[in-house]
Amino acid sequence: MSDWTETYRPTTLSEVRGNNKARDKLEEWATSWDDHRDAVIVHGSPGIGKTSAAHALANDMGWPVMELNASDDRQADVIERIAGEAAKSGTLTAGESGRRLVILDEADNFHGNADYGGSREVTRVVNDANQPIVLVANEFYDMSQSLRNSCETIEFRDVSARSIVPVLRDICRREGIEFEEEALEKIADDTSGDLRSAVNDLQAVAEDTSRLTVDDIVTGERDRTEGIFDFLDTVIKEAGAEAALRASYDVDENPDEMLNWLEDNVPKDYAGAELADAYEFFANADRWLGRVRSSQNYSYWRYATDNMTAGVAASRREPKGGWTRYGPPSYWSKLGRSKGTRNTRDGIAERIAEREGTSVATARREILPFLSAITHHCKNRERTVQMAATYNLDESEVSFVTGSGKETNKVESIVEDAEERIAETTVEHSGSAFFQPDDADSDGSEDTASATERPDDTDADRQSPASSNESSSAESTAETAGHESDDDQAGLNDFF
Repeated sequence: MSDWTETYRPTTLSEVRGNNKARDKLEEWATSWDDHRDAVIVHGSPGIGKTSAAHALANDMGWPVMELNASDDRQADVIERIAGEAAKSGTLTAGESGRRLVILDEADNFHGNADYGGSREVTRVVNDANQPIVLVANEFYDMSQSLRNSCETIEFRDVSARSIVPVLRDICRREGIEFEEEALEKIADDTSGDLRSAVNDLQAVAEDTSRLTVDDIVTGERDRTEGIFDFLDTVIKEAGAEAALRASYDVDENPDEMLNWLEDNVPKDYAGAELADAYEFFANADRWLGRVRSSQNYSYWRYATDNMTAGVAASRREPKGGWTRYGPPSYWSKLGRSKGTRNTRDGIAERIAEREGTSVATARREILPFLSAITHHCKNRERTVQMAATYNLDESEVSFVTGSGKETNKVESIVEDAEERIAETTVEHSGSAFFQPDDADSDGSEDTASATERPDDTDADRQSPASSNESSSAESTAETAGHESDDDQAGLNDFF
C-alpha cells in the first residue's frame, strides 16, 4: 500500500487545509517576487503542511522545484547546490517565467547557530539569489538572526480538528472505506493539530477494517508519550531505579529538558540527605551532558539519563504520598524574560564577528566583555563613539554594551556623533567620487599658475636637506596611515 501522505499531498494551494491566511500570504509573496526578490521562511510545527504548501505553490506558478535538506551530513554540498540553483536565471530548465523554486527543508538545522559558517553562508546566498527560495523550518528562533532578518516570514499554525476531518473524510471516500463520523473526529482530536500524523493514523487503522468505527480508533490507537507530570510522579515518588529509567523512554523530552524539569521539582518532595544525594546525581548527569555538547557524541545521553532518573529514584529514603504541584522549569521563564536582551547581544556579536573575522561565540564570550569594560557607562566618550561607529550600533545596542540608559542624552549624542563619523569616513574613502572633475581641474590650474609665477630661487622655495627628509618622512607616514584606515578589517585597532 502506498503512503497516503504522499498520495494525497495537495497539488495546488487551494487544497492546503487549515492555514488560509498563511497560504494566501505565500501566494502573494510568489506573485510579487520580481518586485522584492526576497526569500521567505515558512515556519511552524511538524506535520502541518509547510513543505506541501511550497510544492503546491510551485505547481500553481509553473515553477520547477529544486528541493534540498539542511540535515544532510555534507552541509557544504547543500549550500553549494542552493547557491548554484539560486544564481541561475532564464535557462532552459526554468519554468514559463524563467523561474524555478528552491526549497530548503529543515533550514533550522544548520548547526543551530552561525558559529560553523553554515547560516552565514546561507544568508549570503539568500541575499544574492536570482531565484525564489523557500526555507522551511520547525523552530524559527533556532535560525540565526541575520538569516531571519534577510527573509520574509510566514507562520503556519497547527491545523484545527475541524480542518483535519474533511481531509480524512475525502481520503476515506477515495479509498472506498466506510466510516463513522465520530471515528474521524477522534483521530483529528488525538493528533493535536498534526495533519500528517492524522493521515498516518487513518491509514494504520484502515488497513485492518472495511468500516471504520470509534471502537477501532480506541483499540488501534498508537502508543502515546507519557505526560511529563506523570513522569515526575513516577521518578520522584513511586518507582524504583529500573522502573524510573524505563519511564524516561516514553517521555517526549530530550535529556537536557528532562534534567531541567527534574532538578526544579525534586526539592518539592525531597529534603536533607535524600535531596543532597539527588543533586549529586544531577551533577553527574550534567557532566555527561557537557561531554555530549563538547564531543557531539550522543551515546553519552544514556549515562546522563541513568543518573537523573534511576539515581534520583534511588535517593528516595522514605515513601512519598499526596499531590505535589509540579511546574515547568524556572529556567524557561528566565529565557523568556531575557529573550529580547539575548537577541540584542547576539546581533551585536554577529556584527563584531563578521568585522573581526572570528566566530560569534568568541565575539560574545571575549570581545563583548572587553568592549563593555572600556566603555563602561560611556565614561571614555571618545572610545564609545568610535565603538558605535565601527560596529554601526544604535541607541539600544550602545546602551547594552555600556550599561547606560538607551534614552539618555549621553547615549543619543554618542550615536549622533558616531553617525557623523561614519559619514565623514565614507566621504574620505570615496576619493573623488563626490566631486566634479571641473573642481579638480581648476585646482590644478591654479597650482600650475602660481608655480610659474614664483621665482625658482626664492627663500620660500628653498629647503634644507633635513627639512626635505622630514617632509618625505611625514608624507610616507601619512600614506601608510591612509592605507591602514582603508582596511575594512581594522576593527578593534581603530580604538587605539
